[in-house]
Amino acid sequence: MDIGFLMAPTAQSGDLAEAARLVESLGYESLWIPEHPVIPVHMKTLFPFTPDNKLPEHYATWADPFVALSIASAVTKRIKLGTGICLLPEREPLITAKAVASLDLFSGGRVLLGVGAGWLREETEVMGANFGTRWKQTRETVEAMRVLWTEREAAYEGEIIRFPAVRCEPKPLQKPHPPVILGAHGPKALDRVARTYDGWMPLMDNPDELKRDVATIRKLAVQHGRKPESIQISPLVDPGENGPSADDLKRFRDAGVNRVVLLSQKTVAETTRGKAPELARHFAQVVERARGI
Repeated sequence: MDIGFLMAPTAQSGDLAEAARLVESLGYESLWIPEHPVIPVHMKTLFPFTPDNKLPEHYATWADPFVALSIASAVTKRIKLGTGICLLPEREPLITAKAVASLDLFSGGRVLLGVGAGWLREETEVMGANFGTRWKQTRETVEAMRVLWTEREAAYEGEIIRFPAVRCEPKPLQKPHPPVILGAHGPKALDRVARTYDGWMPLMDNPDELKRDVATIRKLAVQHGRKPESIQISPLVDPGENGPSADDLKRFRDAGVNRVVLLSQKTVAETTRGKAPELARHFAQVVERARGI
């Protein structure tokens, strides 16, 4: 099983290139960078992941994920480069497709495109998208980008996303394109993954619950005419103090997991303050455990 490391680069997070080199040298399979383009100053949406439902200050300071991953790409050779996650309704599809393809080409085919629709209504709307139709926009954006990545003259006609035939190059190095992995939860998410996406990235600490959901995705994938084994399962798992135990990792493996990405509100906050190298070294023990199962 593979282990991924997630960090949120900021102006206070230190030398990103040094952190990326370290994460690779410690044996992590992938480096993941999250995204929030902007945080509205006046917001009513409650943050679901803190006791007081208040959004931590550091969320407003994150760097652009594609710029950050480009820096990581330039100083590494092996580690995969993931967005965890890219908020597609807040991005223009043609420019995003070009950025992803360019990064994949110049990194030697190492991009993992984690995507989502977003939970912060005020952010979605200030970026020009309709919060109520964000899931449809996410799906249409993915469909449109796949056309742009694979066809010499690409056109797309959706309900929200549409453009006439265009040339969009370079193409990604990965064929037919980089994996597009959905970050989402709930019954609708399972069907969305089974129908459209190359993988699933839920916040999930319970291997037994995950096993049930993966079985559902695989059943739905067959119904949609897809190969269940083609769908990557990459849960975001709270590492706690010392990371998942060997037994936990075995249970995740048996649930159908391809990789575990280490993430908690505490670890993300610490990476914004320059603690990414310290955390990467500390949780390298999880990489060693994963190799032994």
